[in-house]
Amino acid sequence: MQLTPLHVQGGRPLGGEIAIQHSKNAALPIIVASLLSREVITLHGIPRLSDVYTILELMHHLGTRHAWVGPNSLTLHTPEILSTHAPYALVSKMRASFIVLGAILARAGEARVSMPGGCAWGPRPVDQHVKALRALGAEVTEQGGDFHAARHGSLAGTFVFELLTVGGTHNALLAAALGDGVVTLENASIDTDVVDLIEFLNSLGAQIEGAGTNTLTIRGVEALRGGEYTVIPDRIEAGTFMMLAAATRSKLTLTNVRPDHLRAVIAKMAEMGVSILEDGSRMIVDARDRELRAVNVTTQSYPGFPTDLQPQMSALLATLPGTSVVQDPVYPDRLTHVAELHRMGANITVSGYTQVIQGAPLHAAPVKAADLRAGAALFIAGLTCEGETIIDGVQYLNRGYERLAERLRGIGAEVRQPEPMLAADD
Repeated sequence: MQLTPLHVQGGRPLGGEIAIQHSKNAALPIIVASLLSREVITLHGIPRLSDVYTILELMHHLGTRHAWVGPNSLTLHTPEILSTHAPYALVSKMRASFIVLGAILARAGEARVSMPGGCAWGPRPVDQHVKALRALGAEVTEQGGDFHAARHGSLAGTFVFELLTVGGTHNALLAAALGDGVVTLENASIDTDVVDLIEFLNSLGAQIEGAGTNTLTIRGVEALRGGEYTVIPDRIEAGTFMMLAAATRSKLTLTNVRPDHLRAVIAKMAEMGVSILEDGSRMIVDARDRELRAVNVTTQSYPGFPTDLQPQMSALLATLPGTSVVQDPVYPDRLTHVAELHRMGANITVSGYTQVIQGAPLHAAPVKAADLRAGAALFIAGLTCEGETIIDGVQYLNRGYERLAERLRGIGAEVRQPEPMLAADD
């Protein structure tokens, strides 16, 4: 069934409280990591998103039984690996699924995983994943679009990542967690999703030291037990709603937030002139009656400003007076939002990975999301301007924002998604 577009009626301030969902980007590798245990694992804070259903479909193929035991709670049980092959039909749907390579290799001793797929805005190579596994003793070959990995004994040794990579760090951690070898990863990612994966694995009996630093030491263990774990809040969703509050000149209270995960975003919003009050796991973002200023932004690996918030920030800056410069060297091709914002009157000039944004009032227009974060930029932009903005490509928003229309309505937004019309023979 074709998803119908999102209809956004903007031009009004928002208000109230919104609970931030738990992190999709942390949940996906944690779900994959359950492959390392033969016992039952219960996870809390799993957002019901299309990406989660995609990874569960792949897990089922590999031998995992799963059941939802609450609105956002999930049990996973993999008593045995039924297949060591993650086929293209499943892996091509989402880049994050490539980390099953390390998990299957650790549990079964061999794995065959197709090249990953996902968003259409540019290649993200997996060479660091492969180099890490080879350096630690695995044999990895590529044939027919599949990577074949095998190990003859436990992984051991040291690998220095040539660049910071969240997925590469995930894959190496999963591959090294079982066995009797000692692995050291240098220049590893310190991203919050990596730290959450390590804390999850350690809660099951893994021995991993150095979480939150660039040096990780993994001492392999014979087996992991079952257990229960709650995923961290989603800093990208929190940042999205912070920017929505600023763009609509509103006051919003965000709950289930980790402000320590958002330092770069909070600093940039404060520089812009937004008032932000932290209260434990609550954050009050107030942009009412304030003269907001244009700012310059450059994305970096965590703890810098996230590339996953660059399109949303660009949409916000397009509404502010003055000139802003936004640079995204992390993912230079993440620019699909620009042409659609142009349709809404945004003045954005692109050169390489740099956007020069001249702020101006936006107007409603029909637009289409080509990826997840571009979709977020478009609903932010649509809520700033008078009239109805119709956003197509809702399937991308469903990858990252749970019950989006319902939750936006809860803070005063006029958002609707009409039921699709069925043909007579449907």
